[in-house]
Amino acid sequence: MTNQDLRHKENEAKMVSQPFFSVVVATYNRAELLKRALKSLILQTEKDWEAIIVDDGSTDDTHKQVIQYIESYPQIKYLQKPHSGWISSRNEGIRASGGKFITFLDSDDEYHPSHLETRKSFLITNPEIRFLYGGAEIIGNQYVPDKDDPSARIHLKDCMISGTFVIERGTLLSLDGFREIALGSDFDLYKRAREKKILMAEIKTPTYIYNHDNPDSVTNRLYRRVKSP
Repeated sequence: MTNQDLRHKENEAKMVSQPFFSVVVATYNRAELLKRALKSLILQTEKDWEAIIVDDGSTDDTHKQVIQYIESYPQIKYLQKPHSGWISSRNEGIRASGGKFITFLDSDDEYHPSHLETRKSFLITNPEIRFLYGGAEIIGNQYVPDKDDPSARIHLKDCMISGTFVIERGTLLSLDGFREIALGSDFDLYKRAREKKILMAEIKTPTYIYNHDNPDSVTNRLYRRVKSP
């Protein structure tokens, strides 16, 4: 067998083993909520996925809780890093991913059982699409601080919710992931993709459960800071 044949077989093996989805789960001191998120992932009707949990220096028992999932589900990976924020955690997960498409599951959110299946079906039917977004069910507070004026609030239906993003891996890497922006990093990524004329589509089936009733969510914490004298 020639070297060229060997390389061809290696490439074939990589293609066969490559999951369709890489699900990046950034978390920090949310051990109990993280279990709910992971349960919703495990119960997906679509099974062609890997998960990368990025622990942003948690001081609770997140590590202990995650171990049981890693032992039972080899497609779940676990990374630990010093605490530096959710944006750097997501970018770490993006770099560690190996799937064809990268998507996200915040540790205080959930997926409906058909979430990944509906997204995969859409992408297979529309193979030219590189960036899919939309389709969130919002639980709790329907408003978040306006990225242009954090003292004001806007409805979440008028926002980009990055948990719903499903982005082709090479495309996301070409965009350099998320940028360190205090508020609006989701919209910033979307805007940069638009500027690069990346083919995008909105899906409205609300299968991403955005739990905005958690007082420790990023936007709720920011809004409290803005409101403080």
